[in-house]
Amino acid sequence: MHPCRPRWLVAPVLALSLASLAQAQVLRDKQWQAWLDAGKTVELERAAQARLKQQSDDDQAAVAFALSVLDDPATAKLETALTPLQVCAEKRPQAACSYALGRVYGQQAMSASVFRLPGLAGKTKEQLTKAVEQDPTLFEARSALVQFYLIAPGIAGGSVPKARELVAEAQQRQPEHAKLLRYLLAAQDKDWVAVERELSGVKAGDDALLQRELRNGWLRLGSEYLEQKTLPKARGIFESLQRDYPQHAAGAYGLARVLMESNQPDEAIRQLERARALEGAERFPIDHRLGQALLAKGDKAGARLALERFVAGKRVNPRNLEDAKKLLAGLA
Repeated sequence: MHPCRPRWLVAPVLALSLASLAQAQVLRDKQWQAWLDAGKTVELERAAQARLKQQSDDDQAAVAFALSVLDDPATAKLETALTPLQVCAEKRPQAACSYALGRVYGQQAMSASVFRLPGLAGKTKEQLTKAVEQDPTLFEARSALVQFYLIAPGIAGGSVPKARELVAEAQQRQPEHAKLLRYLLAAQDKDWVAVERELSGVKAGDDALLQRELRNGWLRLGSEYLEQKTLPKARGIFESLQRDYPQHAAGAYGLARVLMESNQPDEAIRQLERARALEGAERFPIDHRLGQALLAKGDKAGARLALERFVAGKRVNPRNLEDAKKLLAGLA
């Protein structure tokens, strides 16, 4: 984390319904939404740019482009994303544009100076609030605003009571979604028993959004147990993710982390190679972890290749990147 960056900025910018209730979608194009869910942001960016060249006032393309570049280190792309979103929010107000605009402001705040932070935090909250008002069923917006209220300090607009109000409002409209929001409240309190209870109670059915957010919730809980070195619980969760979401990389990647902590690098490598071929693999630092596993078994040449692939990647987590570079320096 940036030494001057407040911790509360990370979660909201990182960053389900009854069958009879129409579920709002951020991206109406199914292929675009699938790319976003799978972490295929390069493909999404390319498609959105092509659409914007044909029609500069295509609001869905503006939203898609913005969401596709949130994790891109090229900050100029965030600036490019701002203008069409601002036009949409002002001239054609709609929840998707307000949500995406709030996410862009939040991402900009991640690298902003201490002088710009308060203003960007205010803009983040303002746009996420508008998104929820414009479409109360847009879960992504409500979830992002809940996280903002939970993590931001009071001076920056944070408020636990307001977060709880947002969760309560969702209960009547979207009871299954509300469980996912209550898990956020429990996680903020570090009540992992309550987190597990809320996640276990979600009935996702065939709702793609519920399935995705439920998977992410279990991934977060499994990762928390991994950090706590509670390896049996972490392993159980990641094995369940493999069973329930066999086409997704989350379970295999998480299980590989547990195996590394258990001094089983060969098994970890097998899981990482499995994860690489699955949906969502782009969202995980697979080559970084593969390099660590290969080093653990003494394969320095293989480790170097994996770490070099990771460092050459365009969109990587700075913390993983820093560690990968240190490992490579040690191999020089």
